[in-house]
Amino acid sequence: MQYIIYTDESEKKGRYFGNFYGGTLIRSTDFDYINKELNKKREELNLTGEIKWQKVTENYLEKYMDIINLFFDFVKEDKVKIRIMFTHNMYQAVGLNEAQKGNEYFLLYYQFFKHIFGFQYSNPTNEPISLYILLDQLPDKKEKNEEFKKFIYSLQYQEIFVESKLHFKSMDDIGEATSHEHIILQCLDVVLGSMEFKLNGKDQDKPPGQRLRGKRTRAKEKLYKLINKRIREIYPNFNIGATTGCSDLSDRWSHPYRHWKFEPKYTKVNTQYNSKNK
Repeated sequence: MQYIIYTDESEKKGRYFGNFYGGTLIRSTDFDYINKELNKKREELNLTGEIKWQKVTENYLEKYMDIINLFFDFVKEDKVKIRIMFTHNMYQAVGLNEAQKGNEYFLLYYQFFKHIFGFQYSNPTNEPISLYILLDQLPDKKEKNEEFKKFIYSLQYQEIFVESKLHFKSMDDIGEATSHEHIILQCLDVVLGSMEFKLNGKDQDKPPGQRLRGKRTRAKEKLYKLINKRIREIYPNFNIGATTGCSDLSDRWSHPYRHWKFEPKYTKVNTQYNSKNK
């Protein structure tokens, strides 16, 4: 068994929320079938270009809805797990040194991968499971990106991973993906983008001087509403702006879809985010 994981990131600092990270996990026993069916659907819809949230338009809306519906069929069956992490701008970290501030992107990415899937609850068997990760293109210099991959690789020596018998076969199992070659990563981009769009109030944006919202904004809102509807088929009354609750800690793994509103341990409240702004 192998867990195949794609990760993506979005808005660093939006109007209200920032540091958006997304991940999707698929078991190797399901991967080939899911990948094949999503690519087959893309060909049926004649979506020849890369599927991305930023490319959602009125003309392509129905096609995007079709492929995202198929993607969420797999999520609902727990064949695809999705995790979204973000921070609220109201809670600002304090006590960080300059190195930590400079490495904020990677430090948050590390926390995201370490905790977001609830790996410590993922393997009740005695059989080892390997990890294969494809990160969306990392934004920094090659040396810094390679250093970050080594930190991810070292996670396998921590208690959570040792006890769960999770490991990397080699450093080559941590790579960077060219997103237009990976349909699963493209679907994740759409889901992550839709959450950032809604949480930062972009669904209400109007062009300067205009009374009505633009066609693209209205199309994106319809796609977001479809995604929210599919999530609520799994979790009625799902709150996209809060950490998804647990009836048991093992839900961090067993749930097919979860959100994590990450809050630093030591924070100060940014007072510009008063109750009205919230």
